[in-house]
Amino acid sequence: MATKRILVIEDDRHIAEGLKLNLGLQGYEVVVAGDGVSGLQEWRRIRPDLIVLDIMLPGIDGLAVLQNIRLEDEKVPILILSAKSGSDDKVKGLVYGVDDYLSKPFNLEEFLLRVERLLTRSAWSQGDAAAEDSGRTFKTFRLGDNLIDFSTLTADCKFGRIRLTEQEAKLLKLFLSHPGKPLSRKKLLELAWGYTHKVSTRTVDNFIVRFRKYFEANPRKPVFFKSVRSIGYLFDPDGK
Repeated sequence: MATKRILVIEDDRHIAEGLKLNLGLQGYEVVVAGDGVSGLQEWRRIRPDLIVLDIMLPGIDGLAVLQNIRLEDEKVPILILSAKSGSDDKVKGLVYGVDDYLSKPFNLEEFLLRVERLLTRSAWSQGDAAAEDSGRTFKTFRLGDNLIDFSTLTADCKFGRIRLTEQEAKLLKLFLSHPGKPLSRKKLLELAWGYTHKVSTRTVDNFIVRFRKYFEANPRKPVFFKSVRSIGYLFDPDGK
């Protein structure tokens, strides 16, 4: 059986080293990242079997990291380990797709049991998915007269069938998961690109121009991808 790989995204060095040591003693391979940006980079690099995630991280917080991962991977189990134990934080974590939530300070034995349970459950779900693969339906989204197929990265629009880039598809998924909610350019950069530097806010504007060209009947009078003055953009799936 292959060794399970765990990514720990934790900025407290002592906690991170303790987790790495104790998880390693259980036979897991552990990779540690000290902030949200490097955490996303390591996630893409190693594709772990489980992620242990702190909320209060420098740069990009843990909830933004969680949302970013869930845009691409809905299955990898994620355990939040955080000093923020308020009900609002737990609710946000559940809404964004976390699998388990453990408050600091925590009992090490309980933590290890939760990790084992999440990995076992993930193995079961992967087995079920493999058995049902032949009957799986692909995810599509109809936007007015347009049809977006995320499984093939294509869209049927007024130009016929076009091919979407991975980043276009990711940004579209982000808008679809926040219907009717104004999103700032900064938030879009954090969630869709995973970092706030090296990518300018103008990049977001350029993607919106493309989406309006593809999907709006009149790009100059958009009904789906609307500008919100001094904030950013709002996605209206009903086009009202």
